[in-house]
Amino acid sequence: MSGSTRRSPSDRSALQAGARVVALTIALACATGCATIANYDDPAGPITRGPVIPAARPAPDDLRVVTFNLKFSEHIDRASDLLSRPGPLSGADLLILQEMDPASTETLARTLGLNYVYVPSTLHRSTRKDFGVAILSPWVLEDTRKILLPHLHRFRKMRRSALVATVRTQAGAVRAYAVHFESPFGAGGGVRRDQARAIAADAADTADPVVVAGDFNGTGGARELEAAGFTWLTRDVHNTLGPMDLDHILVRGLCPAGSPAAAKAPDLTNASDHAPVWTVVRPCVSR
Repeated sequence: MSGSTRRSPSDRSALQAGARVVALTIALACATGCATIANYDDPAGPITRGPVIPAARPAPDDLRVVTFNLKFSEHIDRASDLLSRPGPLSGADLLILQEMDPASTETLARTLGLNYVYVPSTLHRSTRKDFGVAILSPWVLEDTRKILLPHLHRFRKMRRSALVATVRTQAGAVRAYAVHFESPFGAGGGVRRDQARAIAADAADTADPVVVAGDFNGTGGARELEAAGFTWLTRDVHNTLGPMDLDHILVRGLCPAGSPAAAKAPDLTNASDHAPVWTVVRPCVSR
């Protein structure tokens, strides 16, 4: 009897199908992992700042904060329409944006009549455009800095950067952080917790009130900041991207001005796949 095993046609077909699956998996891995990424690894920049526009609005102590992931800045005209409509997103004192490029940031800021600062993390391999975060405000933005966040995307080797600015609001100086932590596809939860710890460490040197807002790509980073003494205003805000709770606002030295502490707003313009999230806060009153 021969020592070799003769395979049936169905067995050979299954093996060939399996080989095709393996080949496709390798090709997809290479497509995501082998692409050239141009990270902006200089902590000094680039940073794009708009011209200073003096604030010209009534000055209550309340601060309206909005965070919105604009999906590669695909529909800036729709976003401008949405953010200009009467409602909870209109008249933001702090507008924190993710997945922005410099031209779209400038266009939106000009349309809304806001000051802005923008930092890119990388030249994104999909869009071939800069990919980063922005802070827009009617108030003056000072001491703007870029923070290189720890860890790289596990396949693309993309680095995330955060943006920090001191905002001279009607209620006094507020330090604002715009963040977009790594995705679950790009890293495990420990990476997002490390990125949140980097923000907490940077904020440790200021006595000013602090706002941290953006796309956290989950809740782990928010929990980390909460453990560091921040108030997690969006703990009960759910389904900001499908069934996922990705978009958050946390504060220190500020308290919610109403109930609920934060909420998501409907996007009838379809400006993004994320829901915009908002809150109104004010300086906490000592009891």
